[in-house]
Amino acid sequence: MARRRLSAFAFTVAAAFGLACAWPAQAEKLIVSVSNARVTVTPNYSGGELVLFGSVERDSPAPVAQMPYDLVVTVIGPRTNMVTRRKERKFGIWINSDSREFLMVPSYLAVFSNRPIEAIAAPDVRRRQQLGIRHTLLTQRIGTDYADVVADDQFRTAFVRLREERKLYEQDPAAVKFLTPTLFRTGIPLPAEVPIGSYEVHIKLLGNGELLTQTETSFEIAKVGFEQFVATAAKQHGIIYGLVTALMALATGWMASIVFRRD
Repeated sequence: MARRRLSAFAFTVAAAFGLACAWPAQAEKLIVSVSNARVTVTPNYSGGELVLFGSVERDSPAPVAQMPYDLVVTVIGPRTNMVTRRKERKFGIWINSDSREFLMVPSYLAVFSNRPIEAIAAPDVRRRQQLGIRHTLLTQRIGTDYADVVADDQFRTAFVRLREERKLYEQDPAAVKFLTPTLFRTGIPLPAEVPIGSYEVHIKLLGNGELLTQTETSFEIAKVGFEQFVATAAKQHGIIYGLVTALMALATGWMASIVFRRD
């Protein structure tokens, strides 16, 4: 009887140990915040910057030889459909020869880290966690198919390059600064033509090339004043907005014809 109890106890301990190995306790937790949860854009807005700051908290005291952390921050603006066209010179003029539609892709995309992403994680981890613009999914319509092609695809490369020229796509491998081994900050630049809407901020903490934990936060870009009134009217009362716009165009043309009329 004693031997059976000992065997049952040993089985229970082994099972508990197996479950503990299968479900390891998460040692780290991210606490983050942005300096301003709502940014207002006026007609003379020329750009700005938000600050993301946070800390890494551990469930238990850190060991003497703690692994160095790596942090990747991905900021994603409102998603929309966009088209990239390829031009060719024929008969002395430039014409659109082909195009590719990008479906529900970020209108703004920024990736910040404390060192080059290639040095943070292996290629398979970067692809799986979508670390960096190169590994961010940009779905395209290719005929009747929908897919994200290889990063070196001509249309994808041109699309990213055009967004980068407008400061709407950006990747900075030294933007995240660790103030202490567990405290960090980074700036989020907002260009003059920053899209209006809600922004997602994904923060991923890595150690020894593997994901340790992640968290999210968000902020909003909003118009104020007359621009906000026009944008709201166009969105909520499209037909009335269109009629008013057409009448204003007619009135402007009529006034111009009177002012510049020659007797």
